[in-house]
Amino acid sequence: MTKLLERAFAEAGKLTAAEQDLLAARVLAELGEEDEFDRAIAASAGKLATLANEALAEHRAGQTRELDPDQL
Repeated sequence: MTKLLERAFAEAGKLTAAEQDLLAARVLAELGEEDEFDRAIAASAGKLATLANEALAEHRAGQTRELDPDQL
């Protein structure tokens, strides 16, 4: 466990039981969302690769133009 995480747990230990439960629920929800995001990205890797290849082909064919942030 990192020093920062140890410090966070020490601070969390000072909270009331209800506040600790709320914090724990938030942390677990956040970790669950990260897992869902990772699975979604992994599941769409083929589609993302296809889109990237299409974009590269369009660029090589001269069908793209440089993005000008001032024109957004």
